[in-house]
Amino acid sequence: MKQADIIVIGAGAAGLMAASILTKAGKKVCVLEARDRTGGRIHTTFAETGAEFIHGNLPVTLELLQEAGISYNDTRFEMFHHADGHMLQGDEPVTGWDELLDKMNQLESDMPLNSFLDQHFAGDKYAGMREEITAYVNGYDTASLSEVSTFAIRDEWEHDDDEAQHRVIAGYSAMIQYLQVVCIKGGSEILLQQVVRRIEWAEGLVHTQNATYKAPKVLVALPLGVLQQDNAVVFEPALPQQQAAFRDIGFGAIIKVLLEFTSPFWMEDTAFGNPAISRDTTRLVVSGEKVPTYWTQTEPGSTLLTGWLGGPPAREMQDCSPEEILQATLQSLSNIYRRPVATLQSQLQRWEVVNWTADPFTRGSYAYDKVASNAARKVLQEPMAGTLFFAGEYLYEGPSMGTVEAALTSGKNAAALLTK
Repeated sequence: MKQADIIVIGAGAAGLMAASILTKAGKKVCVLEARDRTGGRIHTTFAETGAEFIHGNLPVTLELLQEAGISYNDTRFEMFHHADGHMLQGDEPVTGWDELLDKMNQLESDMPLNSFLDQHFAGDKYAGMREEITAYVNGYDTASLSEVSTFAIRDEWEHDDDEAQHRVIAGYSAMIQYLQVVCIKGGSEILLQQVVRRIEWAEGLVHTQNATYKAPKVLVALPLGVLQQDNAVVFEPALPQQQAAFRDIGFGAIIKVLLEFTSPFWMEDTAFGNPAISRDTTRLVVSGEKVPTYWTQTEPGSTLLTGWLGGPPAREMQDCSPEEILQATLQSLSNIYRRPVATLQSQLQRWEVVNWTADPFTRGSYAYDKVASNAARKVLQEPMAGTLFFAGEYLYEGPSMGTVEAALTSGKNAAALLTK
């Protein structure tokens, strides 16, 4: 039986952030990771398969990159929407936007967004508004309208500004590698392909498929989607209050499609090729297609295009094969850019479908707030008998929910609790 001062379960951003801080504090940490790599929802291959952008000047993320000597560059987004066979530059205005915000601001008790819309914006008059809101919430928040908090969406929209956006030049995995090196050089261990099955938390025992580990304190830094699965990890004694709290926080669905073509054919579109658009721009297209959202890289001439399908539509396709998802993506692009699917297929150099929703070690995208989420977080942020702790982006409270910043902040907060 291996022993350590602290066991961290999960080598994603939250787990490694906590482990690196604890290691620097002189603790011997054992990190157990189910995959054959570290990083969790951060993974750089020929492109970013998971987290990609730094959404604003986020202090914890940028300070860590500076500490690691990892460079990042600025980008800005130029929005396009495809409708009725045309590509239009600029944000697509939501029908009745002012009326919508006014009703949201009058709301005194929170409710799921779908219930709010049913109450205030029912009928054919508002059908367009509802379609636009559904597409946005599915795509950006990867959330279901039947679950997501109206208050949370209101707060998100009221604080939505055009802050600077950044990309890590070498890929987000460079940050993960830095945290990993800090842990290993400090004497801690990171053990891969260790799928945790059972945690006897009162005894500090963690059982994987082939070994048992022991420590006075255990930090669970698994994705919320895994913790929401029945018996994915068994806690002994059982934790009914915590298990209920896991389900009171939303966890979205996402499928990401990476497509590298022989040439950036999208730049042939007159809207995309507008010379007034700066070179350090990521062009983002929203459409009504089955795979609705696409964006380019910042680098001029890049032949990489990223497709994005979020929310309930992604969950509906989670059991499709990569080839089926690719074909749906190419058909969507064909409809947008008026190019035959066969032509797109012939110009495709390499591709990857990243189905985070079907991934057994993730089971989705990132967290969003339900009506009861604030109360649920308070339950999960409280350590059990000074032995069992939780960390993850779903426990973050602030304006950057669902981001790497959220994960790093949660890991940092958990490390502070563990060293008290």
